[in-house]
Amino acid sequence: MDNEFVKVPEKDKTLSPGKLFYNWFAANIGIMGFVYGAIIVSYHLSFWQSVTAALIGALTFAIPGWVAMIGQREGVTTFKMSRATFGTHGNKIPNFMAWLNMVGWLAVNVITGTLLFSAMLKTIHVPQTGFTKFICLVVFAGLVFLSGIFKEDTLAKIQTWLSWIFGGLTLVMFIMFLVNANWGEAFAMKPGSWVTGWLPAVAFIAAGSSISWSMAAADWGAYVHPNTKPSATFWNTTLGAATPLFILMAGGVLLSTISPSLASASDPYQVMYGVIPGWFGFLYFLVAAGGIIPQCLVSFRSARINLSTIGIEVSQKRSLILHAVIIILISIYVLFISGDFLSNFELFLNFLGICLASWVAIFLVDSVIYRKNGYDVKLMEPNSSVHYNWPGIISWIIATIFGFLFTSNAAYRGPFAHGIFENNSSLAVFVSGIAAIIVMFIKSSDKQED
Repeated sequence: MDNEFVKVPEKDKTLSPGKLFYNWFAANIGIMGFVYGAIIVSYHLSFWQSVTAALIGALTFAIPGWVAMIGQREGVTTFKMSRATFGTHGNKIPNFMAWLNMVGWLAVNVITGTLLFSAMLKTIHVPQTGFTKFICLVVFAGLVFLSGIFKEDTLAKIQTWLSWIFGGLTLVMFIMFLVNANWGEAFAMKPGSWVTGWLPAVAFIAAGSSISWSMAAADWGAYVHPNTKPSATFWNTTLGAATPLFILMAGGVLLSTISPSLASASDPYQVMYGVIPGWFGFLYFLVAAGGIIPQCLVSFRSARINLSTIGIEVSQKRSLILHAVIIILISIYVLFISGDFLSNFELFLNFLGICLASWVAIFLVDSVIYRKNGYDVKLMEPNSSVHYNWPGIISWIIATIFGFLFTSNAAYRGPFAHGIFENNSSLAVFVSGIAAIIVMFIKSSDKQED
């Protein structure tokens, strides 16, 4: 991960399409997918509308699939390629946001995993004290940080095993939900609006999953074996993530017929726990906590890559220690000092998500317009003479502003956040992406005229 080398060395390109598939499968096997399915239903959709929204939303993983394919073609990780789009200095801002986003959500997942681990111990009558919770934090976070010493090929093997283990256990839960679901109620759900219901539901899924993962996609694609067909990288990334997510969301649609409060619950894990048999409680929390670990592994690795790409040169050991300290401190603050901080922190991370949605749109449009014949390595070097690529930077700023104009959440409401945009910040992500595409094409046409 040293900036001295732009391209990944050939000897390190060891990932096969199958390993890529399982990496993304594992990262999306977490049972929060059931909650996503219940949230889809909360948009007042019929059963078939909900299922199609889940399907299309899951297939938006074609976006990170596309990014991964470009990464494999160039043999370069995500934000090193992004230097060509924004310039070496201009790239530092979205690069820093991506690092902050990865570290932030990693901390949130570590906190969630710690609480689930603690709940798992409670099912076998282990006393719940502050000390117990701290031990759970140390164990759970330790498993994540331990992954930092492994290379990509070893991590891919770990993700494969996690896919089989937690995928199998999650399937057992899925079958339980299928058996207990009120199928009559599911098929009786009345259809809702395709514009004000179905479209926002798809936007919610994309904003919370595929778009967020786009910044990590080339970090894995760059390590794929060079003889691999680009289409194989695309499909194994896309379907590896989309398959478990779609199945889980479909299960969540059915689960909502048993627990209608799941979509709005402050602790959805406890709501699902109330649905399953008591004898499955220990395994349930094991699946819930264990399913978060693969997501943490992907986030942790990309966070360290992003820190290096920004230009902060530290050894692998110091990078591990730095990230561990930041994440542990955030977790301790939330778990033992101020739990109220977490909701505000998540809102902040969602704001970053809008900035990164416009970033990925700019990045992909730039690759189509200007990089048809590949990326110029000189533009991706840290000492490149192109410090600011203004078409990309200006397009990103305009697109991000558009996103905020249509954003509506508990902390902020943009001036245009009315109608379908009211209380639906996910659609603002789509707005920023569309604005980015339009501005980039206008900029490219102006450049051609000049």
